[in-house]
Amino acid sequence: MSDSDGRSAPSAGELRIKAATIGEPQRVDGPIELRAYDDEWPGLYAQESVRVVDVLGDRVLRLEHVGSTSVPGLAAKPIIDMLLVVADSSAEHGYVPPMEAAGYVLRIREPDWYEHRLFKGPGANINLHVFSAGCVEIERMLRFRDHLRANDLDRELYLRTKRDLASRPWKYVQEYADAKTEVVEAIIVRAGTA
Repeated sequence: MSDSDGRSAPSAGELRIKAATIGEPQRVDGPIELRAYDDEWPGLYAQESVRVVDVLGDRVLRLEHVGSTSVPGLAAKPIIDMLLVVADSSAEHGYVPPMEAAGYVLRIREPDWYEHRLFKGPGANINLHVFSAGCVEIERMLRFRDHLRANDLDRELYLRTKRDLASRPWKYVQEYADAKTEVVEAIIVRAGTA
């Protein structure tokens, strides 16, 4: 389907991405870059975690290294995923201003998905995911990470899936992430029964 200018109309997924993104979504328009596991990734997380705690102090209820860069041996996009738990992620006045003053940029606001927020960092290439205490997504992310660290078969399945999907052309990284959902959910189910 195209509009009167001959451009194709945005898909529902693209509209969702644009609605959640603060500013214009960053386009990829090609395959996703995956790198072999880098032993420096845990150190980058450690540096960034110190910075976040320095900025927010006791507002940090939990801070964890998550995502593929937190799983030794797993290829990943060279972006450090971090999980920050605060009392109420929807109460942006309590943590966004000090983060922005420290150079972090709020890029994602998803009130309909667990009040998720996402910052990009001023230094290392990070995705700082923010959720409220008690959110079910926190334990899902940690269970997925821990299972991949311990289970060779599921880690290899996830790696094959990532490589296959990463080689395809994508308009936005989120489309690639969404395409992994079926495999991720199956692994989380197995992680809960292991």
